[in-house]
Amino acid sequence: MFATASLSAAEEPLSRDVLESYIVAPMSLGEAVNDKGVWQLLNSGGGEAGFVFETEPLAPLPGFSGAAINLLVVLDLDGRFIDVQLISHNEPIFVSGLPEHLFFDFFKQYRGHSISDSLVVGTPYGAGIEGSALVYLDGVTKGTASVRIAHESILAAALQVAREKMSGITTGSPGLPKADYVEELSWEELVEQGIVVRKTVTNAEIDAAFAGTLWEDDDPEAKDDPEGLYLDLWIVDVGAPSIAKAVLSDESFEGLQSFMEIRDTSEPVLLVDAARHGLVTEEFVRNTAPDLISAEQGGFPIAFRDSDIFVELDDAVPEALHSGSKLVIRTDRRLGFDPISEWKLQIKALRSHGSFKPEIGSRTFDIDYVAPERFFTRPEVFKPAPPWVDALRNRQTDLIILGVFLVGLAGLLTFSMNALAGQRFFTPVRLSILAFVVVFVGWWGQGQLSIATPIAIARTAVEGGSFGFLLYDPFSLVIWLASLVGFVLWGRGLFCGWLCPFGALQEFAHHLGRLIGLPQIKPNAVWDARLKYLKYVVLAGLVALIFTFPSALDKAIEVEPFKTAITTFFVREWYYVAYAVSLLVLSMVLFKGFCRYLCPLGAVMALGGLLRARDWIERRVECGSPCQLCRVKCNYGAIKKTGEIEYSECFQCLDCVTIHDDATQCVPLILEAKGRRSRLSQIRVAVD
Repeated sequence: MFATASLSAAEEPLSRDVLESYIVAPMSLGEAVNDKGVWQLLNSGGGEAGFVFETEPLAPLPGFSGAAINLLVVLDLDGRFIDVQLISHNEPIFVSGLPEHLFFDFFKQYRGHSISDSLVVGTPYGAGIEGSALVYLDGVTKGTASVRIAHESILAAALQVAREKMSGITTGSPGLPKADYVEELSWEELVEQGIVVRKTVTNAEIDAAFAGTLWEDDDPEAKDDPEGLYLDLWIVDVGAPSIAKAVLSDESFEGLQSFMEIRDTSEPVLLVDAARHGLVTEEFVRNTAPDLISAEQGGFPIAFRDSDIFVELDDAVPEALHSGSKLVIRTDRRLGFDPISEWKLQIKALRSHGSFKPEIGSRTFDIDYVAPERFFTRPEVFKPAPPWVDALRNRQTDLIILGVFLVGLAGLLTFSMNALAGQRFFTPVRLSILAFVVVFVGWWGQGQLSIATPIAIARTAVEGGSFGFLLYDPFSLVIWLASLVGFVLWGRGLFCGWLCPFGALQEFAHHLGRLIGLPQIKPNAVWDARLKYLKYVVLAGLVALIFTFPSALDKAIEVEPFKTAITTFFVREWYYVAYAVSLLVLSMVLFKGFCRYLCPLGAVMALGGLLRARDWIERRVECGSPCQLCRVKCNYGAIKKTGEIEYSECFQCLDCVTIHDDATQCVPLILEAKGRRSRLSQIRVAVD
């Protein structure tokens, strides 16, 4: 159902018919606004209410399968999530693993949040959380890495749409007026410091603007008084109390301060025209966007509207302004307007020609404005940490425990391997370590490595994309890094012999089988060699699917029982459970049969073992001839007749190391001891 045919095919936006099925009435799908799968969202009256888009064409971040997670996002015009729905995915943990409804349910949490909110996946950590601007979304246990990738896809796509189609939306933190900042200001100081800005246009200038057009003779007043003012516009941001108090009368100041919406979320700007322009037309409706006024900041339009407030000016303001046209316009700071960054006011001058169906012409004049920073404060910007940092913090304790364990294990195998193998209680010690691996690394830490990761890396390399998805699961990444280092030191043995949870389960099954007296199957050398090639065939088949039928990879990877036995604790469909259990039962009579003969990850590890830089298992000249004890005792069949170790098949069980150092088992050591006793007897006879 959720298989993706290929990355290139999945990047093609869905058709209108498919997308319409996701839109809930009374909303409907409008027209496509670009070729990247962005559509208009229409309300019940047919008006534009927002945008509908897929994440994959806009932000195709690869998931753990190498394919992107595709989601449908519905945003309103204010940048708030109306809905987020999962369209398709190939995430291994949710494909016949964890209940898929958990993935679907996660995205319901976005509803009502804004793209300007600092959304974070996971739970709060550290101190000082109270009052934090971060908004935490509940993750999915065992599926957090996939959820984080989906979250990044949503934000990347939504912000791209916001920048291109929803002008004014931003995730920045605008300047807010300092309510407690007091500064006595005179009108002259306001003008001198640029807090009040003036723009004049003479009648001659407006005539020149329309010269050579149909409307050049349609303003007789401009002809009669060329030196007179057509526009005498004064602009002042009255959001800061100290500025508003210096400009407005006491009554108007109190009225403005009590206007809760302006005080809390909007930035008010006072416009006064002392000339004949008038600021608005006769058709203007209060509390709407002024028909002659617009603005922009940073290349994006600013949505100003009338505040429907009648104000009186302070007595210190020049008399000419008292009798002029006054308008308080406001814009919502939450849409990104920043009063302490420069913005541009644009005011239109209109002329009409003809009395019957007159033709209207316009010219626009620009005025730059910026409020002084000292009257404003810019709240601290709470930026969510990069997802990989969040992942590290959320698993900090687990990573510390894992790190201590890996360092201790590496030190033990590097510097005390022979001593460890020679211990009388070596088997209980080894089984204790493997029990820790099953419980902590596997079931608790979800650190079971899988062939899915190398395949996702290969798929990403072939189809292009980022390898950043590896950082979303730092616990497994640490085990991968340890395994890669182990390639150089020991070949495949570190992971396959000590760090693989399912491999450890098989070893426990083997000991249980011997304990209850089950007969053991040990293929002869010929069949053992043949069966070992199977894992390479399985690996080759999986790699071939990348290029031929990638949608089948999700099911084909189930050749590994890891998801069933480790990730989901055997809580899955019965046939997956039966398969995993049968492999463990097989291990009771055929020592780690899956690891040796079928595991595609083991094939990768065996190939990686070619990086091994040393022969870490000591050998003697007598090994192989005449002594064959180590080869006979090796359950993995990793010792050749010549006595050489076949490191690509060695699981580092240390049985041969135990034999090599044991004077009661190693044939060369026994013969050497017998020779010494024989020579000693001869010496004694000679002395006697």
